[in-house]
Amino acid sequence: MSASEKRPAVFLDRDGVLVRLVPYLSRVHQLELYPGVAPALATLERAGFALVVVTNQSALARGLLTWPELQRIHRKLREMLHAGGVVLDGIYVCPHHPRWHGPCPCRKPEPGLLLQAADDLGLDLASSYLVGDRLDDVEAAARAGATGILVKTGYGTEEARKPLAVTIPIRDDLPAAAEWILNAQRSR
Repeated sequence: MSASEKRPAVFLDRDGVLVRLVPYLSRVHQLELYPGVAPALATLERAGFALVVVTNQSALARGLLTWPELQRIHRKLREMLHAGGVVLDGIYVCPHHPRWHGPCPCRKPEPGLLLQAADDLGLDLASSYLVGDRLDDVEAAARAGATGILVKTGYGTEEARKPLAVTIPIRDDLPAAAEWILNAQRSR
C-alpha cells in the first residue's frame, strides 16, 4: 500500500479518555462514556480518520482481569459507541506489566500498539494523532511519528502539571481534542 493510499487515524487511550477512569476497570458495569465522546468520534470518523483504541491493561498481568472479561468490556464499549453512530476500526491491548514481563514493545510509551495498528489497518502515522490522559500516551505517539494530545480528563490534569520537555497540545477533554485535530487537519 502506497503512502497516498494510507489513511490517518486518531488513536485513543481508553481509560480516562473515552470512559471515566476506574483503576483496573474489570467489569462491564464500570464502563461510562465521558459526555460528548460519541459525537466527537463521529465527527472525526466523518472527516476520514480511522478510530483505534490503544490501551495498556496491566490488570491482565496482575490477575485482576481475564481475557474473556476484557473482551466483554470491549464488546460493550463498541456497542455504546455504535449507539452514538461510531464504529471503531480496532482495539489494541498491551496485557503486560514491567514487573512481571520486563520491558515490552507494546506497552506505552513504547509505540508497538500504534505500529501494529498502522501495519494491520494501512494507517499513515505521520498524519495521525493520539489522544491520551498520560504523558506516556503522548510519548508513544511521538515515537511512532504521530502527534500526541493530552486531555485533562482521567490522569490528565495531574500529568499536565509535570514539567514538559516539549510543547504539546493540552485540551480539556476528547471533544476539545477532536476540535483541535479537525482544525489542524484543515490547516495542513
